[in-house]
Amino acid sequence: MGLALFDLDHTLLNGDSDHEWARFLMDEGIVDREASNRINEQFYADYAAGTLDIHAFARFAFAPLAAHPIEMLKSWRARYLRERIEPMITDAARALVKRHRDSGDTLVLITATNSFVTRPIAELFAIEHLIATEPRRVDDRYVAEIEGIPAFREGKVARLDEWLSSRPALAEAESWFYSDSHNDLPLLERVDHPVAVNPDDKLIAAANARGWPILDLRATAQPKLSANA
Repeated sequence: MGLALFDLDHTLLNGDSDHEWARFLMDEGIVDREASNRINEQFYADYAAGTLDIHAFARFAFAPLAAHPIEMLKSWRARYLRERIEPMITDAARALVKRHRDSGDTLVLITATNSFVTRPIAELFAIEHLIATEPRRVDDRYVAEIEGIPAFREGKVARLDEWLSSRPALAEAESWFYSDSHNDLPLLERVDHPVAVNPDDKLIAAANARGWPILDLRATAQPKLSANA
């Protein structure tokens, strides 16, 4: 039995769940389009450049969570999942997850995107375990702050180590990690089998230099590995 770790955005999804959640809230008139779009796009560019301030981004991204009751947020989220997320899931992504499940591996979705958005997406893939950035809650309301360590860059390694501390058998298991982003290099360098999926330019360069396989899940019916495999 192995350990299969999956990033979410631009990896299992043919798109970005965090970015699209913000766009959904704009389209629904829940947040101000002009101000939110400008800030959202800047944070998206910062992430791509590797300069994202995760705590500043969380204050922006969690503000709508903090402003509304959870039941209302869940109602909006259900429509967002149906209209925006399900069309981002390719047959190739489902096939990759199924391959590891059929091999008896433990499946973990590990993502910087917050758990409110991503927990039901993990359920769409029937992935039992989720490690995500956690928005803080006080009583029955969210707060626009991160609870604990964000699952971002080196934080993914720290959060995974914390999760594995109560699962010693998995800590010794053969491991895979699938990701699209150079921001995930700390965890990619940690596992036995790092795989670059739909990678950004910086990750392509790193994968080529290290001889890591490159996988395209965007449109193909079955996962296709590059010659680096």
